[in-house]
Amino acid sequence: MTSTLETVQKNIVSAANNASRSPGDISLIAVSKTKPPEAIRPLLDAGQRTFGENKVQEAAAKWPPLRQEYGGVELHLIGPLQSNKVRQAVQLFDVIETLDRPKLARAIARICNEESKTVTCYIQVNIGREAQKAGIDPNALDGFVALCRDELMLPVAGLMCIPPSGCDPAPYFIMLKEMAERHGFEKLSMGMSSDYMTAIACGATSVRVGTALFGTREGRP
Repeated sequence: MTSTLETVQKNIVSAANNASRSPGDISLIAVSKTKPPEAIRPLLDAGQRTFGENKVQEAAAKWPPLRQEYGGVELHLIGPLQSNKVRQAVQLFDVIETLDRPKLARAIARICNEESKTVTCYIQVNIGREAQKAGIDPNALDGFVALCRDELMLPVAGLMCIPPSGCDPAPYFIMLKEMAERHGFEKLSMGMSSDYMTAIACGATSVRVGTALFGTREGRP
């Protein structure tokens, strides 16, 4: 496990150097969804502290005890968030990367106020306009940013996307970077195990890597 972490870290450094970027500007989010605590501890022992989970309930079952063992953990929600799970998500996560609709934005703003907690948010953009994927339509982004940042005063740090599979992701990553620049966002969460080096070349500030660290999930090829 630590060898896979070292490999990914070296690849991040290499991709950053090739793009004339500082490796220190790129954060590795270890995607620990579906993984039990015993699979996560080796990465924690090796110093990895930023992790991504898809489901609130799954994260709630395993991360509070792990956080008691290990300090400095930053937990990102990278899966779709249902409105009825917002309070639990706000209590558990440090970053919500899947803000994608007005109803959800209003719920997060209200509950953060009630809980007296600030949770950093990323707006998820449906960069390929795919019906089966979550995310705000690119054409609706300007209005949604205004709602989240100006009206609701949410701490939106940047944008997140998952490009269409089976095609070159670079144009989609570049498109997201241009959207972020237009709105003055500095953070870009993009790139997964198969394309994180491409994402870094296109400006990613965080990459979400699971399979390259943990291996394939059960039931997946």
